[in-house]
Amino acid sequence: MKRQIIKQAFLKSLPVMAGYIVLGIGFGILMRSAGYGVAWAGAMSLFIYAGSMQYVGVGLLTGGAAILNTIITTIMVNARHLFYSISMIDTYKGAGKYKPYMIFALTDETYSLLCDGSAPEEGDVNFYRFLVSLFNHSYWVTGSILGSLLGAVLPFSTAGIEFSMTALFVASFTEQWVTSKDHLPALTGLICTALCLVVFGSGNFLIPAMLLITLVLTLFRRREEALL
Repeated sequence: MKRQIIKQAFLKSLPVMAGYIVLGIGFGILMRSAGYGVAWAGAMSLFIYAGSMQYVGVGLLTGGAAILNTIITTIMVNARHLFYSISMIDTYKGAGKYKPYMIFALTDETYSLLCDGSAPEEGDVNFYRFLVSLFNHSYWVTGSILGSLLGAVLPFSTAGIEFSMTALFVASFTEQWVTSKDHLPALTGLICTALCLVVFGSGNFLIPAMLLITLVLTLFRRREEALL
């Protein structure tokens, strides 16, 4: 039974592997170009595991940013986690020993794989979710180490490499759009984000957009519950 769950979790994580290995390599190359070796790249991916924030973190490290600025930047970049993780409270309830790690490893892509409710019909569903999270984490760490090693022996231009995170978000959005019949969450995200981008500008739209998306989806959910 455990073997079957491991296989299902691995197959579920394959789309993320394709993205995380490449993105991790990009991060490792950036770290190497900034003067930080494989140990730094591996440790950041293992213990921080923050995707886009790690890309931003390279600039913070090389620029000698103050601790307060680093804290504020981290909160701003990763504030979206506060919003979508709320929807996983019931899903992770009763996860037991797996819960602490699953909370730590809840990235955008892991969330997109687990929020659809799909899980093995038989066996420990929490073990399955733990494995999906663990596989995704291992891909990111592996890619980061590979990138650092490659950056030490091969010349790379890092111009524009930060766009790789945006590309992964677009791919995740497309995959959800294709596989889900309910496009309301996706449309809500697009419309609210575009509106806040126009109103608040490119430097300040993220938090208002997340708040607006949360509000709109909450209202829709309450309406559906009332109708039921």
